Amino acid sequence: MKASVVVPAYNAQETIARCVEALLKQTCPLETYEVIVIDDGSKDKTGEIASGYPIRYYRKENGGPASARNMGVREAAAEIILFTDADCVVTGSWIEEMLRPFEDPEVSAVKGAYRTNQRQLTARFAQVEFEERFAMLRNAPSIDMIDTYAAAFRKAVFNSAGGFDESFPVANNEDTDLSYKLSAAGHKMVFNGSAIVYHLNHPASVRRYGSIKFQRGYWRMVVYKRYPDKMIKDTYTPQSLKIQILTLFGGVFLLALSALVHTALYASLLLFILFLLSTARFAAFAFKADKAIGILSPFFIALRASSIGLGVLYYFINGHRVKGRL
Repeated sequence: MKASVVVPAYNAQETIARCVEALLKQTCPLETYEVIVIDDGSKDKTGEIASGYPIRYYRKENGGPASARNMGVREAAAEIILFTDADCVVTGSWIEEMLRPFEDPEVSAVKGAYRTNQRQLTARFAQVEFEERFAMLRNAPSIDMIDTYAAAFRKAVFNSAGGFDESFPVANNEDTDLSYKLSAAGHKMVFNGSAIVYHLNHPASVRRYGSIKFQRGYWRMVVYKRYPDKMIKDTYTPQSLKIQILTLFGGVFLLALSALVHTALYASLLLFILFLLSTARFAAFAFKADKAIGILSPFFIALRASSIGLGVLYYFINGHRVKGRL
């Protein structure tokens, strides 16, 4: 089974060499796959570095990762398309593991797993978040979320869905949009936790983490407008996250209201208690993997809930409309 690996890159001079070198050192023979790097109008030395490797390199005007990936698919020779990001380093068996589920002819897409070697507390919390979700996905016979850091699609299925929606201008939820579209069409998508990539760029600071989650909340609402049923439940989002957003914002609203209505204070305290209780399961899960993160998880969960919630509020206030296929 042959594969084409597509890597979109934008100003990735610090990481592209490690990314490409890992892709060229796989357990499967080099003649069974190709590596395609799409330089999305980088202004640094990304192109100079990438084009020095025995890969297929293309440069285009900057248009966002969705357009770069779609271009990569158009240039791909194989019938199985793999995606990873320029700030990821795949493990030696990554391609082999990503292809393995396609031995089942009913499988249309495959999702791999993230890991990181970063030691900052915020990055470690982000990794435990992923681990919680991976635990959910392992129990699902079919999933509805394929993240592009470790993704694989049958080319015919990808093209039948129209590829990634290029009206998404940034790397945010364009993969969710495509995943939900494929799920709605009845395609079987699976998770393989043995197909591992190491991310070099988990958010290392509280500020960056909060900014990323704010954007996640905003762009996820764009996707939910198209697929409102996924707002209720999907295979990737813990239901506890929705409870945490509602209880935290409800508690803050009632606390402000208590200046006018004294009894609102008690309701506010009740919601804050419910919020803390909703963090207990994740805290226990995190404590087994990383004791410091387990202890600090209520703080990080509050940051996550407030950031995502503010992103959602901004969506409704802004009334954003994505151009194109919305």
